[in-house]
Amino acid sequence: MAIVNVTPDSFSDGGERFDPARAIDDGLRFVAEGADILDVGGESTRPGSVAVSPDEERRRVLPVVDALARQGAIVSLDTRRASVAEAGLAAGARIVNDVSALRDDAAMLPLIARAGAAVVLMHRRGRPEDRYAGSPYENVVEDVRRFLLDRAATCVGAGVDRRSIALDPGLGFGKKVDEELALIKGAGRLADAGYPVLIGSSRKSFIGRLTGVEAAADRDPASAFLAVEAVRHGASIVRVHNVPATRQALAVFEAMR
Repeated sequence: MAIVNVTPDSFSDGGERFDPARAIDDGLRFVAEGADILDVGGESTRPGSVAVSPDEERRRVLPVVDALARQGAIVSLDTRRASVAEAGLAAGARIVNDVSALRDDAAMLPLIARAGAAVVLMHRRGRPEDRYAGSPYENVVEDVRRFLLDRAATCVGAGVDRRSIALDPGLGFGKKVDEELALIKGAGRLADAGYPVLIGSSRKSFIGRLTGVEAAADRDPASAFLAVEAVRHGASIVRVHNVPATRQALAVFEAMR
């Protein structure tokens, strides 16, 4: 899953693809480089970020979703708002990737069920404006697993096809370095419930804390390594900024395995 942020303020690539034409060109390039899914987002979720209006979010993402879908790309829309998701699905998106696991907008769950869309449910503690503060985890893998399975059960109960649900433990989002690593190692524990697991560790700040590399864009070597580790431990989907580096690393991993 390649990241296509149409934002001015995302933590790594904010502003790079704020021009829809650039976002569309880059998305098509990511597909040519080996991306299976393009994850288009119009609102930054970095700690301390400020929410944008639904109108502004739609203005940012819809031209990109429409153009990429028309070119045959599988598009995921990274949004937590039902009005944006509904417009995006109408424009050709097939997946809704919701960082709130469908909790921020009460209209999101019935929309997903009605539309028959695929959905990624992500674990998130707190909100960006409070820098994802929250109470400590007792056991981060089990706590996150319990939350995500509860949300998945709620979705199934509301009529969402079980086969259309993927789970994301939400690396970053207020978690500590040891918790991030535990969640990557624990991907199999999450996957054993029968849902595909998505891991999004690409360029995250915990890589900077582990390596001393301050610039997010310079963290691709470690990001490719962590993508391999995620797959080795049971993830089905890795959400990345650098598609060729990740594809190379995964190809060598598959050959070694």
